[in-house]
Amino acid sequence: MTVRVLLADDDALLRAGVAVVLSTADGIEVIGEAADGLEAVALCRSLTPDVAVMDVRMPGVDGIEATRRIVAAGLPTRVLVLTTFQHDEYVWGALRAGASGFLLKRASPERLIDAVHTLASGDALLDPAVTRDLIGRFVAGTPHAPAQPAAHQSRLAPLTERERQVLRLIAEGYSNDEIGGLLAIAESTAKTHVKRILAKIGARDRAQAVVIAYQSGLMGEGHR
Repeated sequence: MTVRVLLADDDALLRAGVAVVLSTADGIEVIGEAADGLEAVALCRSLTPDVAVMDVRMPGVDGIEATRRIVAAGLPTRVLVLTTFQHDEYVWGALRAGASGFLLKRASPERLIDAVHTLASGDALLDPAVTRDLIGRFVAGTPHAPAQPAAHQSRLAPLTERERQVLRLIAEGYSNDEIGGLLAIAESTAKTHVKRILAKIGARDRAQAVVIAYQSGLMGEGHR
């Protein structure tokens, strides 16, 4: 099936470049472009793209608020946030808004294409450079570290110690294959762990699992 994509970025030149990259990829069709978040939300309602590639900083309604509105409206569109910023406040804002993917604009065209296909398949994608930067700032106790309300901790109660370990690795941006390598288990076993974790904590995908891991305080615990 062809993945239908909407592009949202106030930089027309950058938007055109992304459109060329995606349009020349097999199985991807760019069906619309928006110059701001408000237009992006409207086009998601009318065109129902599979994936919206969303810039963070746009005039008026920014990418984070646009993502929040798309998710709140129950639209089937999954949001891939593209940004030049690696700072945790943007990552955290996008994840809490309901984005299913987060990628830096300096990522290669192949990485972008893979990200679009990943989101369209129902999975989530988090740039390792961004998520590992986030955990470093969080553990160090920077002012932008997300809060850890006790109410969120109960969501992790059903998890085994191994599953908590896997969830920490998910929150650090590791793929199933990388998790398998780090824990000396098969990739299929890592994938099974991930599926069970998502079911137990009620997360729709890996991105939401990351939010829960941080909100619960799990990422403040000791690492592997």
